[in-house]
Amino acid sequence: MNFRDTFQTSVRGLKTHKSRSFLTILGIVIGITAIIMVMSLGAGAESLILGQIQSIGSKTIAVIPGREPKGPTDFISTFTDSLKQRDLDALSNKANVPHLAKLMPVLFGGETAYYGSETYRPNVFGVTDLFAEIYNIYPSEGRLFGAEEIKSYADVAIIGSEVKKELFGEWENALGKRIKIKGRNFQVIGILGKTGQFSFLNFDQGVIVPYTTAGQYIFGIKYFHRLVVEADSEVNVPVTVEDIKITLRNSHNITDPEKDDFFVQTQADAIKTVGTITTALTAFLTAMAAISLLVGGVGIMNIMLVSVTERTREIGLRKALGATESDILRQFLFEAVILTGIGGVIGIILGFLLSFGVSLVLSRAVLSGWEFSFSIPAAILGLTVSAFIGFVFGIYPAREAGKKDPIEALRYE
Repeated sequence: MNFRDTFQTSVRGLKTHKSRSFLTILGIVIGITAIIMVMSLGAGAESLILGQIQSIGSKTIAVIPGREPKGPTDFISTFTDSLKQRDLDALSNKANVPHLAKLMPVLFGGETAYYGSETYRPNVFGVTDLFAEIYNIYPSEGRLFGAEEIKSYADVAIIGSEVKKELFGEWENALGKRIKIKGRNFQVIGILGKTGQFSFLNFDQGVIVPYTTAGQYIFGIKYFHRLVVEADSEVNVPVTVEDIKITLRNSHNITDPEKDDFFVQTQADAIKTVGTITTALTAFLTAMAAISLLVGGVGIMNIMLVSVTERTREIGLRKALGATESDILRQFLFEAVILTGIGGVIGIILGFLLSFGVSLVLSRAVLSGWEFSFSIPAAILGLTVSAFIGFVFGIYPAREAGKKDPIEALRYE
């Protein structure tokens, strides 16, 4: 029997039991759909995060307190008080960091804001007026606070569009009004336009105040959560990083780099870290989804064994008419591969449609920068894997069918 005849015989066999064939491939469909969705949404998330990081600019450097985390459980070590005013003063000295163009301390945390009977819990950012230049975000109404207001611990605030909406409504003018945070009245001097998610920060839901005011009156701390540095050029970023490390080690009396209580991260470092994390996470989730493929493979083997038993007389008749053991084996093996191949195609189509739908919802309702991503190589891989599973888990039932004695098979009731 040639390839064409074997294929046609296998297709006819599957058409005879359509419901059973569909239920057989259900596990494969679910597994391939899950894998396609995980890879598609993982690629979309990675693209969004990397885009947000790159939007800050390649000259931006973050100085973060604590030891550099080597794994997910190490991130708690970044919440330390190792960055203080003396470090800010040391880095501000041009002799220590010659290529430093901008330097900004950052404090942040969630606090409740009040206006009249309205309440809202925004993210409070304590910064300098340099945040507008570094992040390229300026008030659409009002103004920035200045050096004198920072120096005098002024109770002034710039609010995000979502804060304005929640506390003042759509139409009330918020400029000049006062909102209460931690028992202090902050005059609203600026309102940001809608900015959306921006490099892990959502300024729409933020209240921006002088860092001196934030440290003294809102958070009650005398250290910084971050120091943001901008080098004078991209070329000088590496030397600026080294100057920052040397300066802070001198400030902290550290002689062994292994004992650093801070770490410096460039945009390139952040991109590399995010890429590593998202790749590992996607691989892990894909491996979890692949378990359903194994379950589907076992299901196919069981159903095929049942099918072999039910079609014992058919096998005996075909052997009596001259079909060889290898012909029967190929027929049932083809059936298994065709089933899983069809399941792979359906899974790819469903994965594509569901990923597109989820991406559409995320881009419109949650994250405006989310983009749909679909990997053609992943689809080809999914189809190949599904066919391979059909082949592997179809071998045993096919061999059992091929080994049946024609005389005994014809006697089977």
